Amino acid sequence: MSDPATPDASDPVLPPSLRLLKWLVILLTLSMIGAVITVVWLLVTRMPQSFGAPAPQVPAGLALPEGKTAAAVTFGQGWTAVVTTDEHILVFGADGRLRQEVTISPAPGP
Repeated sequence: MSDPATPDASDPVLPPSLRLLKWLVILLTLSMIGAVITVVWLLVTRMPQSFGAPAPQVPAGLALPEGKTAAAVTFGQGWTAVVTTDEHILVFGADGRLRQEVTISPAPGP
């Protein structure tokens, strides 16, 4: 029985061009691994505030008027805007009271 560590006559030897290609593929793989590690490291170190930022809070007393259904919500400094399904924007203050109502005009037809 032959030792697997020693090359046998049945083991093919790669031509020089394929050996070069093999090493180029190895280098490409290592550089891609390094690039992924670098991108993850940059994301973690450059944007730490986005990972631990507190979520905005909906005011406790916020209640939609009768017949209104929320389609989207957005938050600002001291106010909350609710877009309803009947094409209105309701702006509520930090205390939950309605401050402003805006009617969205329909898009011009063809």
